[in-house]
Amino acid sequence: MKDKIINSLKVTGLSHAEIEKLIEIPKDIKLGDYAFPCFSLAKKLKKSPIEIAKDLASSILKNISKAGKDLWIEKVDALNGYVNFFINQKKLALNILSKIEKEKEEYGKSKTKRKTMIEFSDPNTHKAFHIGHVRGTSFGESLARILEFSGDNVIRANYSGDTGMHVAKWIWCYQKYHFAEELNDNESWIAGIYVDAVKRLSKNESFQEEVNKINRKLSNKKDKQINKLWKKTKELSIKSWERIYHELNTKFDVYFFESEVEERGKEIVSELIKKKIAEISDEAVIARLDNYGLGVWVLLRKDKTILYSAKDLALAEKKFKDFKINYSIVETGSEQDLHFRQLIKTLELMNFKHFRDYKHLSHGLVKLPWGKMSSRTGDNVLYSDFRDKMIKITSKEIEKRFPKLESTRISERALAIFISALKYGILKQDLNKNIVFNPEKSISFEGDTGPYLLYSYARALRILEKAEYKKQKKFSVSNVSEEEKKLIGLLASFPNIVKNSYENLAPNLIANYSYDLAKSFSEFYHSCIVIGAEKEQFRLKIVDSFSQVMKSALFLLGISVIPEM
Repeated sequence: MKDKIINSLKVTGLSHAEIEKLIEIPKDIKLGDYAFPCFSLAKKLKKSPIEIAKDLASSILKNISKAGKDLWIEKVDALNGYVNFFINQKKLALNILSKIEKEKEEYGKSKTKRKTMIEFSDPNTHKAFHIGHVRGTSFGESLARILEFSGDNVIRANYSGDTGMHVAKWIWCYQKYHFAEELNDNESWIAGIYVDAVKRLSKNESFQEEVNKINRKLSNKKDKQINKLWKKTKELSIKSWERIYHELNTKFDVYFFESEVEERGKEIVSELIKKKIAEISDEAVIARLDNYGLGVWVLLRKDKTILYSAKDLALAEKKFKDFKINYSIVETGSEQDLHFRQLIKTLELMNFKHFRDYKHLSHGLVKLPWGKMSSRTGDNVLYSDFRDKMIKITSKEIEKRFPKLESTRISERALAIFISALKYGILKQDLNKNIVFNPEKSISFEGDTGPYLLYSYARALRILEKAEYKKQKKFSVSNVSEEEKKLIGLLASFPNIVKNSYENLAPNLIANYSYDLAKSFSEFYHSCIVIGAEKEQFRLKIVDSFSQVMKSALFLLGISVIPEM
């Protein structure tokens, strides 16, 4: 539909892309379905925007009258420097509803041919997986789905710190204080040993040399006992994550680990020294990026142990070389912004041919009402602990509504509702903003929440089930009410929302659209009788189309629908 409007505006002499950027959707539907502002043309045409709008509207109307009556554009007028377009609502309704019924889950998809790797989540082994990790995990999975929906061949990657100082601290603490405890994959147990290490080291600084010694052994890999303990506890950490990823509807195609890129990282550092991109300073190796406003980037410590800066150079090389990708996206917390600017600049200085295809996205902090979390100090909320608390609250609400429901069904439903609350609460926000996640508000069945979206979908299914709706039954469109018009218009805009989300790497556009769609459906449902109405088949078709688009939108957010709340 938007393309038809754009084509009618080519008389302005602007390109398709220029017109598309300018077109707006009026907040007041009485002002039309689309509006074109003429202010940017005033200087070029040496006329006032009001005059330009009148001339444009007149020209477009003449073209419409020449083309005949059976047109998509029903009316065009000029108002306050805008050209307003009114769409033939009967034609739009028939076209969109039929299109959704025919294409089903394919509705809104497009076809690009880009091979993209997206790296996200990135928890470190031997540390806690707290709810702060859920933001990157949820964003990454949603973006991966949007990219795939838009035609990209997507590789999901997870890059974990499985060696280095934090692992040395964990192994030191386990060997010194927890050696009698059986190794296991319990998230709380794994995180607890790291926290214990941090606390003990803060009380006695002399212990740090013992940790440093272990870190050197991890680096040179000559101590068989430490190597064996490291490998086993790394596996247990990964196993604990996998359960969480399953609950979060997330999957990974490849796991990268820092230990795998250490040697190549050291080789790259040597190459950088030869090329005079890096230098030895006070026995450490650094890259001076001061001239680019990026300070000093340390690559190797004084004891020659490698830092993740050099490892990331090797990883970037590995991604493009081994996987033949066109584009690499890395999503991390915003505290790593400087690091990635330094990384990309160094890749450029190395003449790495894909440095322009390396994209870093960062997210703000996730806070609970009582403050931020840190896996270093132990002041954190483990994902599993938070999940159990929220499921307990949600289960009570379900029991009130369905007192006879089996306990296993209650637990399954409560988990789905919790995941929707958590993911939507995160994804509806702009990625760069810090989030204060309110647990109680997030699980409400009313308002701007994930459960509200699930509820709207489940309600649509109940209507269809009660009406014994048959998809292939023909329908006609006699007239379109304001509520029907608004809902159908939102359904029609779904492909464009997906396109914008893809181009801007912004799942929040899908999330906010989903809420607008659910609200519009609620308004339609309360204002328009469906079953038994004169327009029953038409309205059932609207309900069915809504359920399909809402299901697709939630899928793109990584949220699974449920038939009942």
